[in-house]
Amino acid sequence: MNKGEVVLEFVVHYSWELFIAAEVLSLGSLILFGIFRYFLNKPKLGVLFILLFLFLLTAEALLGVYVYEQTGEISTFLIVITIFVIYACTFGIVDFLRLDRWMRSKIGKMRGVELLTEKDYAIMRRNKDPKYIAKKYRISSLIHLVIFLVVQTIFWSLGTDSWQEMKSYLTDLSWLEQGEAKNSPYPNETIFSIGMIWSIVFVADFIYSWSYTIFPSKG
Repeated sequence: MNKGEVVLEFVVHYSWELFIAAEVLSLGSLILFGIFRYFLNKPKLGVLFILLFLFLLTAEALLGVYVYEQTGEISTFLIVITIFVIYACTFGIVDFLRLDRWMRSKIGKMRGVELLTEKDYAIMRRNKDPKYIAKKYRISSLIHLVIFLVVQTIFWSLGTDSWQEMKSYLTDLSWLEQGEAKNSPYPNETIFSIGMIWSIVFVADFIYSWSYTIFPSKG
């Protein structure tokens, strides 16, 4: 076995450890970004840590792709890393921008300086508008619905042989009572558990999201 093969085997064998290490470094890069941006007032240096975060995120995605190529199976590791990457590229961006505004607001008050722009204040006012909040949650719930259906279809396709078989599981839900992957449309226990937990989370999230439309708050 040459050095290249040893390295590749190491990556697969210690994939969880590498992923956790990347997440720790990612968290550290965000903390350092905050220190340089908010406390040391050196935003340009802070950008370097954001670039480091993006590099680590890309490395995580490539790690997941490589592990899948080597194992050929959708494992818990692959699903976890996919969730992390998708979150970072979607809702994570929104959460980061919201946190950035909040930090600038608090740090600005502590230092007695104005760190927010008029655009920031406009966004903050908009985020308190009940109509905007309801619309935002409707959109996010529909995006979640599409992702949920696509991924669940992929899961079911791995555990069934045809669309007809998948349809039979939709019309006869008795397999849910068994609580195990056997005789279900899922290929193994891991994906079955993830599929079931996600289904519960999806229903709760969908109801919660649309509650802002059905029962709007008074602005």
